[in-house]
Amino acid sequence: MLVKTYCAAVNGLEVTTVTIEVSLTPGICYHLTGLGDEAVREGRDRIAAAMQYNGYSFPKADITVNLAPADLRKEGSSFDLPLAIGILAANGNFQCDFLDKYMIVGELGLDGKLQPIKGALPIAIKARSQKFKGLIVPSQNVREAAVVNNLEVYGMDNLLEVIQFLSGLNSFEPVVIDTRKEFYEQQYQFDLDFADVRGQENVKRAFEVAAAGGHNIIMIGPPGSGKSMMSKRLPSILPPLSLTESLETTQIHSIAGKLGRNTSLISQRPFRAPHHTISEVALVGGGATPIPGEISLAHNGVLFCDELPEFNKHTLEVMRQPLEDRKISISRAKYSIDYPCSFMFVASMNPCPCGYYGDPTHRCVCTPGQIQRYMNKISGPLLDRIDIQCQITPVPFKDISKAAPGEPSAEIRKRVIAARKIQEERFKNIKGIHCNAQMTEKMIHQYAEPDEEGINLLRTAMERLSLSARAYSRILKVARTIADLDNSPTVKAIHLGEAISYRELDRGDWGER
Repeated sequence: MLVKTYCAAVNGLEVTTVTIEVSLTPGICYHLTGLGDEAVREGRDRIAAAMQYNGYSFPKADITVNLAPADLRKEGSSFDLPLAIGILAANGNFQCDFLDKYMIVGELGLDGKLQPIKGALPIAIKARSQKFKGLIVPSQNVREAAVVNNLEVYGMDNLLEVIQFLSGLNSFEPVVIDTRKEFYEQQYQFDLDFADVRGQENVKRAFEVAAAGGHNIIMIGPPGSGKSMMSKRLPSILPPLSLTESLETTQIHSIAGKLGRNTSLISQRPFRAPHHTISEVALVGGGATPIPGEISLAHNGVLFCDELPEFNKHTLEVMRQPLEDRKISISRAKYSIDYPCSFMFVASMNPCPCGYYGDPTHRCVCTPGQIQRYMNKISGPLLDRIDIQCQITPVPFKDISKAAPGEPSAEIRKRVIAARKIQEERFKNIKGIHCNAQMTEKMIHQYAEPDEEGINLLRTAMERLSLSARAYSRILKVARTIADLDNSPTVKAIHLGEAISYRELDRGDWGER
């Protein structure tokens, strides 16, 4: 008897519908075709144990299973459940006339319980696009998959429940989630707030400018000056995610298996802070089984690299292209995948090996040569891709004790959102451009061209600081954002002056005593 069930294979961000064809003929062999990996092949033993535990015998027959399309590599354990259902249906253990109307995914435990899988959300989107009536997933993934409307999503706990549902012995209700209600309720709940930061007004201003324009930012300062503290609070002043951005972000985290159980949509911008020992593959993605890296997990959010010079130099250099193109292309012998990675890059570093160069309260013991070698760990091309370079010094105790609580994130966020609305209106007819940081050279000359006074100021700064052409573009982008925060239709000299002040590492006297 021949039976077909349907599931899906996830390769990168692409999902392909897989037809599982099961044929039973007299014999004793088990044949699996269709480029299944080791996890798929091992599924036979899990399926046999689960069947026996739930009162079914593994068929004593010649079983041929084909995973179509046969030339597409299938990876992972999510094929266990549809394989088991196909084998049982082909053996006549239950009768179902609507197997072709449901997509089925799930990993089986030896007792028949369903284990969570990766990629439930993109699989649900694919099931809807392919006109399936419903999707059967493990109960731990049901809220994630139920985000997709116009699709019946059923969360099951074990193999027996799936059989009862398909054979009509038991009825189950599809899970329905008020996606918009949950999404908007969680958008403004932050544990960290800029009100906790006392002093450091110039650095908080730099963060406000960075958030308003989507600019990359690096902070240089001694230990304990508040670099990490402020970086972790950046998501609280960024504009809230749109539903489209949330769906994109949730899909990436779903494929990587980073969504918590019983999670639906990600409602806040992600904040990723990889350790400085991270490898190139972990940062950009890929591997034997391709998964998104940290830069893709930070899509539509923030990637924070603390102690930037401590990262492997080659690891940092692989970010140069993603920072420009906002996507990463990974090509290997067996696959070629594109992952989105439109993120704000935030970095912090000490000014020297001992950490206290420029600190008014501690004596630096580093020589100028040591300071220069330390700074040279970060290449010029990478620094040129960071729009805002901000120096930070520790706040003295007497100032901390006397300072009033800082401005709350909610107030800063209002100004950031207002500036972003100006940018959205400006770029509404330009596909793929949403903020000033994404402007091309042509758009910079169109929207950020300064007046005569600003041109003279910029010429002087370029000559004295020996700025590169890319730094010139960065200054104009940041100046355009400052003008937007000031609700100014034109870029003025005062806006350029502030933007130039955010190029600390371009100073020719940096590291000199």
